Amino acid sequence: MSDSIVLENVTKTFTLRYHRTIKQMSVAKARGQETSKTFRAVDDVSFSVEQGESIGLMGLNGSGKSTLLKVISGVMKPDEGSVLTRGRIAGLIATGAGFHPQLTGRENLYLNAAILGMSEKETNRKFDEIVDFADLGNRLDTQVGHYSSGQNARLGFSIAVHVESDIFLADEALAVGDKPFKRKCLAKMREIRDSGRTIFYVSHATGQVRKMCTRVIVLEHGRLAFDGDVEEGIRFLHYDNDDEEEYGEDLGDDDGDFDTGDDI
Repeated sequence: MSDSIVLENVTKTFTLRYHRTIKQMSVAKARGQETSKTFRAVDDVSFSVEQGESIGLMGLNGSGKSTLLKVISGVMKPDEGSVLTRGRIAGLIATGAGFHPQLTGRENLYLNAAILGMSEKETNRKFDEIVDFADLGNRLDTQVGHYSSGQNARLGFSIAVHVESDIFLADEALAVGDKPFKRKCLAKMREIRDSGRTIFYVSHATGQVRKMCTRVIVLEHGRLAFDGDVEEGIRFLHYDNDDEEEYGEDLGDDDGDFDTGDDI
């Protein structure tokens, strides 16, 4: 198989500033206090992903998962190292990312689809499927600024999963929304995985990772701490199984058949 994603010694650095105004910074400097701190959100990370692999990216909050996903997607550029990807990338990196609050759901659908690389012709062809999956009812022509976080998630996820892509990235895609919506999304992601596309999935939910992924990558303080088998990765994290019922068994049976009978 060919490589779908290749990272070599990728580092992304940020500067944390402790003061917001020039006056505050001047006072702090006069007192000999530190005014900023530089830290590596992603620190010298290297790995490769073959086409068709399903990767679960895990780690504690602040470990650099979302930053790494943004670097892979091209939203951010690494300060050091290189990122190579093959084919079109789509996915949901942040709920409602690219949405304009004063535009309607319909208008944002076309806007967000264009951001993800879909042509107007392609969007027109898939419009009904996207709308049916999002199931917003009569809210489609309401300004997105009046949507709940769950409605934002429905629309954003629906657009992302209907993009014809080679790589699908998802950052806690199922963290927002009710259980029927999560079941529907997880079933759709399994469909994407089974189609042979590469999936890079950020999640804390061990049940979802077990069902979705064939490999786990763990970050600790921005560094690659583990890369290998799903069960070994979960044990490496010392994650409890408290979320298994909510995010795992409750979202589908072990045979992979998902109950999507509930209305969203």
